[in-house]
Amino acid sequence: MDVEALSRMQFAVTTIYHYFFVPLSISLALLTALLQTAHHRAHPRTGEERWGRLSLLTGKILMITFAVGVVTGLVQEFQFGLSWSAFARFYGDVFGPTLAVEGMLAFFLEATFLGLWWFGRDRLPARVHLATIWIVAVGTTISAFVILSANSFMQNPVAYTLDPETGRARLGSFADLLLNEVNLAAFPHTMSGALMAGGALVLAVGLHHLRRSPAGTDRDAFRSLARLGAWTTLVGGAGTAITGDVLGKVITAVQPMKMAAAEALYSTTGSAPFSLFAYAPPGQAKPTWAVEIPGLLSFLATGSFTAPVQGLADLQSSYEQRYGPGNYMPWVPVQFWTFRLMIGVGMLAAAIALVFLVVSYRRRWVPARVLAHPALSPVTERGRRILGRAAFLGVVLLPGLPLAANSLGWIFSENGRQPWLVFGLFRTAEGVSPGTTAGELVVSILGFTLLYGILAVVWLRLLTHLVRAGLPELPDPRRDDDAPGPGTGSSATPAPAAAVGPLSY
Repeated sequence: MDVEALSRMQFAVTTIYHYFFVPLSISLALLTALLQTAHHRAHPRTGEERWGRLSLLTGKILMITFAVGVVTGLVQEFQFGLSWSAFARFYGDVFGPTLAVEGMLAFFLEATFLGLWWFGRDRLPARVHLATIWIVAVGTTISAFVILSANSFMQNPVAYTLDPETGRARLGSFADLLLNEVNLAAFPHTMSGALMAGGALVLAVGLHHLRRSPAGTDRDAFRSLARLGAWTTLVGGAGTAITGDVLGKVITAVQPMKMAAAEALYSTTGSAPFSLFAYAPPGQAKPTWAVEIPGLLSFLATGSFTAPVQGLADLQSSYEQRYGPGNYMPWVPVQFWTFRLMIGVGMLAAAIALVFLVVSYRRRWVPARVLAHPALSPVTERGRRILGRAAFLGVVLLPGLPLAANSLGWIFSENGRQPWLVFGLFRTAEGVSPGTTAGELVVSILGFTLLYGILAVVWLRLLTHLVRAGLPELPDPRRDDDAPGPGTGSSATPAPAAAVGPLSY
């Protein structure tokens, strides 16, 4: 493998791993804020402490996830300067403001108010304390929007001028950069995917305790948590489908090669079909067998079932005339399968959430007296074992499904832009750091992988510990200096005045 391929592999390792924690942080911040709001609005006499306890649990998971996300984000920025310095010189004037704003939000606003939320629970007024977690939730959302504008520039460069002397891209209007049509379409799609990731994790936590906890208050709380996670996953799945359709049409307009590669469509075709499954022999790019839905690719790309979709071969010829000789096709098999796996895995997560909502709503499909009949006891017992195993697999696999769908979506997006770092302006081969050797890249990839492996073990152990510990208790709302000391109370005899002094403390 050459330096360019190894640099791309290094970037893929750092970025994909970092993005495991980004959508979780975004959605967990929102879910924690919603749970604490429910606790804040509950009447004190109702004894509804479960919302506050649930917000403590999701908040603890948020804190460890946010911490690992910050560390992996720093490594990603280090890798960007290490292996893509030529690109940084070209793109730095555009990328710099977005990184500065995102850094201020992540390292100052989000981290500060997350600390205030955690340490100020029994020290801040209730409304102020509630506001701190909402600031974290809003801050993560703004941070995502700003950093996505940097990637959207790479997909569809806007709001820039090229310096005639240095050839560097100069930022024109920061507002125009943020309002890039790709960013306006990608942001809601990204947020919907984040909701799926956080919702699936919360649903898995609730399911784990529903399987193991006896009947009681905590079980009711975990049922509420599981239903909240299921609704979040389902809403996020619906939002992902709707916004993905909008994003696909925008991407087709600015990067038609990407959508053509998603179907391995080599010739311009009207009423272009979409393949659910396909097979191509080794070494052959074009599928020789496929199960197709007529006109669906045309609809996904343009909104019309009969509109033509440009093919890879025709786009290659037009790009050669426009940009000069070269191969402008992305790796077609990667585009083809990541697109389908992204959709399939995401739909599976949403389907699991829907099944749980239906089952938890109906509670019992068959009357208890029927299930207790001696003739059905073997069938009932076997069914319980099968359902128990299925529930266990669901708890283990469910959180990873939306994360896998998010990663597959980013692979599809970034691979489909190749051979460009900035589409139509700057090629990937031109952005690699000069003087970097393949050996150095191999060592750095191994080092990053080892570091990320350690972080993964630490995060998983902390997460497992928090989940197994169950619901944390709410702290005493009284301040330490207001709490009565030993031997004090309404019937205690006041201490003599002479005993009150520095030595008595």
